Amino acid sequence: MSDAVKEGIIRLAQALWASDDLSFVDTERTQALREDILRKLLALAMTDDERAAMLGLPHGCRVRESAKIISPDSLVCGEHVWVGENVVLDASGGLIVGSHTTFAVGALVWSHSSSLSNIMMDNRSGNPWIVRKPTKIGSGCYIGGPSSIYPGVTIGNQVIVLPMTVVTEDVPDNVMIGGSPAKVLRTINDEWIANYRLQNGL
Repeated sequence: MSDAVKEGIIRLAQALWASDDLSFVDTERTQALREDILRKLLALAMTDDERAAMLGLPHGCRVRESAKIISPDSLVCGEHVWVGENVVLDASGGLIVGSHTTFAVGALVWSHSSSLSNIMMDNRSGNPWIVRKPTKIGSGCYIGGPSSIYPGVTIGNQVIVLPMTVVTEDVPDNVMIGGSPAKVLRTINDEWIANYRLQNGL
């Protein structure tokens, strides 16, 4: 890149910064949001394991770019969790994730809903109609994207959630689920695992 182009970019940035159109609101909410935005910008230059460490996740966790964790202070996470691109993990109502679980690209996990705010015609920040419920994902799960897991749902251990699944109710251990709303499609047992490994040369 030539020096003239670099200088032009710097001049443009300075002009935007000095513009009257650029204004900031100094409230507790905007301060918290701004910190989150700056962390995301810095995270673009990080590797997936560095990003996970910045978010305070335990050993072996990895978070890909463009993933979002809402209220990370309310996330309880096990080791070796993988969070793919464009995943949203909403921990605002409480979120527990077990070890060795993967959230594939675009998976959505919710612990709050603001739909009542719209119905009540009160869609302002801090309205009283937001419902928060703790959500729990077990250990050894694979959450295919873009699936959506509703607030308050508990998913057991060693569960495969197929892509495009909408999970509105609790899910037991050792099953594969799919559909909208989700249904149990099969049990995951030693025989199924052995067949899967054989078919895939593992």
